[in-house]
Amino acid sequence: MAYKIDTETCTACGSCESECPNKAITHKGKIYTINAAKCKECEGDFDAPQCAEVCPSGSCVPLAA
Repeated sequence: MAYKIDTETCTACGSCESECPNKAITHKGKIYTINAAKCKECEGDFDAPQCAEVCPSGSCVPLAA
């Protein structure tokens, strides 16, 4: 499973982008997205997905199966 960014609650603060070890997070304007093919939920790098850990608005959430 991968993570996604809820664009309804994202404040476009940018804190998640630099934390992603797989460079799966990009932005265009004020819209941040996570490339599901690149997202590995930080497995092997961290104990928890770093985007979710640093997101002040809680917008980084698991992608529904």
